Amino acid sequence: MAKTANLYARIEPDIKEQAETILTALGIPASNAITMFYKQIILQGGLPFEVKLPVTPLDFSTLSKEEIDRELEKGYREIAEGKTIPAEKAFSDLRKRHGI
Repeated sequence: MAKTANLYARIEPDIKEQAETILTALGIPASNAITMFYKQIILQGGLPFEVKLPVTPLDFSTLSKEEIDRELEKGYREIAEGKTIPAEKAFSDLRKRHGI
């Protein structure tokens, strides 16, 4: 048997329970999932997924007239620079993002 090392981590009980329920349904012990995660970190040279803040749509009701003007100008500038995508792709991306 290969040598093993112990890993001790504190995690919120609810998160642990939810994740382990899914892993059990997949037939994957938690220790194997952690090993898979660590191997992906090594293969990817970092976290195997993006870590970023979610993009939240602007709430125009909270913006001042100047802020709205800036956002509109930014949009016009992007259109003029050709930074656009077809509507079909935009809606497809939205559906994917929201699991629709």
